[in-house]
Amino acid sequence: MSRKPAHGHVDHPEGKLGHPQNFCFGCGPDNPDGMKLQFFFDEAAHLAVCNFKLDRRYQGPPMHAHGGIIATILDEAMGKVNKLRNVIGLTKHMEVQYLKPVPLNKLLTVTAREQHITGREHTNAAEITNEDGELLARGTATFKIIDPELMFRKLNEAAKQEG
Repeated sequence: MSRKPAHGHVDHPEGKLGHPQNFCFGCGPDNPDGMKLQFFFDEAAHLAVCNFKLDRRYQGPPMHAHGGIIATILDEAMGKVNKLRNVIGLTKHMEVQYLKPVPLNKLLTVTAREQHITGREHTNAAEITNEDGELLARGTATFKIIDPELMFRKLNEAAKQEG
Protein backbone atom coordinates (compact mmCIF):
# COMPACT_ATOMS: atom_id res chain seq x y z
CA MET A 1 0.00 0.00 0.00
CA SER A 2 1.44 3.37 -0.97
CA ARG A 3 0.94 5.69 1.99
CA LYS A 4 0.99 9.45 1.82
CA PRO A 5 0.52 11.68 4.90
CA ALA A 6 -2.74 13.59 4.95
CA HIS A 7 -2.08 16.77 6.92
CA GLY A 8 -4.59 19.57 7.36
CA HIS A 9 -7.76 19.84 5.35
CA VAL A 10 -6.57 20.53 1.80
CA ASP A 11 -3.20 21.35 0.29
CA HIS A 12 -3.93 24.13 -2.18
CA PRO A 13 -5.68 26.98 -0.31
CA GLU A 14 -3.60 27.03 2.88
CA GLY A 15 -0.41 28.54 1.51
CA LYS A 16 -2.06 30.61 -1.18
CA LEU A 17 -4.54 32.33 1.12
CA GLY A 18 -2.55 32.55 4.35
CA HIS A 19 -4.71 29.97 6.15
CA PRO A 20 -4.61 30.50 9.92
CA GLN A 21 -3.55 27.76 12.28
CA ASN A 22 -5.43 24.46 12.08
CA PHE A 23 -7.58 24.15 15.21
CA CYS A 24 -9.72 21.28 13.88
CA PHE A 25 -10.69 19.15 16.90
CA GLY A 26 -10.11 15.89 15.03
CA CYS A 27 -6.86 16.51 13.14
CA GLY A 28 -5.62 20.00 13.97
CA PRO A 29 -2.05 20.09 15.26
CA ASP A 30 -2.63 23.56 16.75
CA ASN A 31 -5.58 22.60 18.98
CA PRO A 32 -4.21 21.79 22.46
CA ASP A 33 -7.45 19.98 23.36
CA GLY A 34 -7.83 18.21 20.00
CA MET A 35 -7.37 14.57 19.09
CA LYS A 36 -4.52 15.22 16.61
CA LEU A 37 -5.49 12.23 14.45
CA GLN A 38 -2.91 11.63 11.72
CA PHE A 39 -4.30 10.17 8.51
CA PHE A 40 -2.55 8.52 5.59
CA PHE A 41 -3.88 8.05 2.09
CA ASP A 42 -3.77 4.97 -0.06
CA GLU A 43 -4.44 6.80 -3.31
CA ALA A 44 -4.63 3.63 -5.43
CA ALA A 45 -7.40 2.20 -3.24
CA HIS A 46 -8.99 5.64 -2.55
CA LEU A 47 -8.69 5.16 1.23
CA ALA A 48 -7.93 7.40 4.20
CA VAL A 49 -6.51 5.45 7.16
CA CYS A 50 -5.59 6.38 10.73
CA ASN A 51 -4.25 4.19 13.54
CA PHE A 52 -4.93 5.60 17.00
CA LYS A 53 -5.49 4.92 20.70
CA LEU A 54 -8.05 6.67 22.86
CA ASP A 55 -7.21 7.56 26.45
CA ARG A 56 -9.59 8.24 29.31
CA ARG A 57 -10.21 11.85 28.19
CA TYR A 58 -12.55 10.27 25.61
CA GLN A 59 -14.34 7.89 27.99
CA GLY A 60 -18.08 7.33 28.00
CA PRO A 61 -18.95 4.01 29.67
CA PRO A 62 -16.17 2.73 31.96
CA MET A 63 -13.03 1.92 29.92
CA HIS A 64 -14.82 2.55 26.60
CA ALA A 65 -15.07 5.50 24.21
CA HIS A 66 -17.92 8.00 24.32
CA GLY A 67 -20.31 7.66 21.37
CA GLY A 68 -19.78 11.28 20.36
CA ILE A 69 -16.04 10.69 20.07
CA ILE A 70 -16.66 7.63 17.90
CA ALA A 71 -18.88 9.74 15.63
CA THR A 72 -16.21 12.46 15.53
CA ILE A 73 -13.54 9.99 14.39
CA LEU A 74 -15.79 8.53 11.69
CA ASP A 75 -16.74 12.04 10.47
CA GLU A 76 -13.09 13.13 10.39
CA ALA A 77 -12.07 10.04 8.42
CA MET A 78 -14.89 10.39 5.90
CA GLY A 79 -14.06 14.06 5.46
CA LYS A 80 -10.43 13.18 4.71
CA VAL A 81 -11.52 11.03 1.76
CA ASN A 82 -12.64 14.22 -0.01
CA LYS A 83 -9.01 15.36 0.00
CA LEU A 84 -8.23 12.57 -2.47
CA ARG A 85 -10.24 14.63 -4.98
CA ASN A 86 -8.70 17.87 -3.66
CA VAL A 87 -12.03 19.28 -2.49
CA ILE A 88 -13.46 20.49 0.82
CA GLY A 89 -16.83 19.19 1.93
CA LEU A 90 -19.00 20.09 4.89
CA THR A 91 -20.94 17.28 6.54
CA LYS A 92 -24.56 17.47 5.40
CA HIS A 93 -25.86 14.18 6.81
CA MET A 94 -24.24 11.39 8.80
CA GLU A 95 -25.35 8.02 10.15
CA VAL A 96 -23.42 5.95 12.70
CA GLN A 97 -23.87 2.33 13.70
CA TYR A 98 -22.36 1.44 17.08
CA LEU A 99 -21.76 -2.30 16.75
CA LYS A 100 -19.55 -3.13 19.75
CA PRO A 101 -18.03 -1.10 22.59
CA VAL A 102 -14.87 0.75 21.49
CA PRO A 103 -12.18 0.17 24.14
CA LEU A 104 -9.80 2.74 25.54
CA ASN A 105 -6.00 2.30 25.44
CA LYS A 106 -6.08 -0.25 22.60
CA LEU A 107 -4.78 0.16 19.06
CA LEU A 108 -7.67 0.97 16.73
CA THR A 109 -7.91 1.76 13.02
CA VAL A 110 -10.37 3.94 11.16
CA THR A 111 -10.58 3.39 7.41
CA ALA A 112 -12.67 5.58 5.10
CA ARG A 113 -13.53 5.27 1.42
CA GLU A 114 -15.56 7.05 -1.21
CA GLN A 115 -18.95 5.52 -2.04
CA HIS A 116 -20.34 7.79 -4.74
CA ILE A 117 -20.50 11.34 -6.06
CA THR A 118 -23.63 13.13 -7.26
CA GLY A 119 -22.97 16.68 -8.39
CA ARG A 120 -21.55 18.63 -5.43
CA GLU A 121 -22.42 15.88 -2.95
CA HIS A 122 -19.88 13.21 -2.01
CA THR A 123 -20.99 10.18 0.01
CA ASN A 124 -18.29 8.36 1.96
CA ALA A 125 -18.15 5.44 4.40
CA ALA A 126 -15.85 4.64 7.33
CA GLU A 127 -15.32 1.91 9.87
CA ILE A 128 -13.45 1.50 13.13
CA THR A 129 -11.80 -1.85 13.80
CA ASN A 130 -9.67 -3.26 16.60
CA GLU A 131 -6.26 -4.96 16.29
CA ASP A 132 -7.95 -8.25 15.38
CA GLY A 133 -9.88 -6.60 12.53
CA GLU A 134 -13.17 -6.85 14.42
CA LEU A 135 -15.69 -4.21 13.27
CA LEU A 136 -16.68 -1.95 16.18
CA ALA A 137 -18.47 0.99 14.51
CA ARG A 138 -19.23 2.24 11.03
CA GLY A 139 -20.79 5.23 9.41
CA THR A 140 -21.76 6.91 6.18
CA ALA A 141 -21.92 10.62 5.47
CA THR A 142 -22.85 12.97 2.67
CA PHE A 143 -20.65 16.04 2.23
CA LYS A 144 -21.59 19.23 0.39
CA ILE A 145 -18.57 20.43 -1.59
CA ILE A 146 -17.78 24.11 -1.06
CA ASP A 147 -15.45 26.73 -2.50
CA PRO A 148 -12.24 26.53 -0.41
CA GLU A 149 -11.11 30.07 -1.25
CA LEU A 150 -14.35 31.50 0.12
CA MET A 151 -14.07 29.40 3.29
CA PHE A 152 -10.44 30.34 3.97
CA ARG A 153 -11.16 34.01 3.26
CA LYS A 154 -13.86 33.91 5.96
CA LEU A 155 -11.48 32.14 8.36
CA ASN A 156 -8.82 34.78 7.78
CA GLU A 157 -11.33 37.58 8.38
CA ALA A 158 -12.47 35.94 11.62
CA ALA A 159 -8.86 35.47 12.77
CA LYS A 160 -8.13 39.17 12.16
CA GLN A 161 -11.16 40.18 14.24
CA GLU A 162 -10.06 37.93 17.13
CA GLY A 163 -6.44 39.14 17.06
